[in-house]
Amino acid sequence: MWVLEILVIIIGVMGIIVIAWGAFITFVRLIVTEYLSLVRHHPTKKRESLRVMFGIRLLLGLEFLIAADVIRTVMDPTLTEIAILASIVAIRTVISFFLDREIAHVPPELRED
Repeated sequence: MWVLEILVIIIGVMGIIVIAWGAFITFVRLIVTEYLSLVRHHPTKKRESLRVMFGIRLLLGLEFLIAADVIRTVMDPTLTEIAILASIVAIRTVISFFLDREIAHVPPELRED
């Protein structure tokens, strides 16, 4: 069982790293975008792209965290753990649904990697 506990910790940390890295990259790109917007004296359309790309990274990190929660729930399947997991999955599904709708409205030329 200790192997699964270590696996849960590793996968959870990977999820946190993905979210933190996505936040960092998005913040750096936001600063660059705002600077270029000020230098050119006209607003840029990249802000919407930044929101979408950060949302995608956030969802990817949440996938890792959900995987860790699934493994943790398998190790100790109490009703409370199952309810928490169901809540997390429901929240992630709602976020994914609305993010997918936003991505559909962003023109392909504004999307990044």
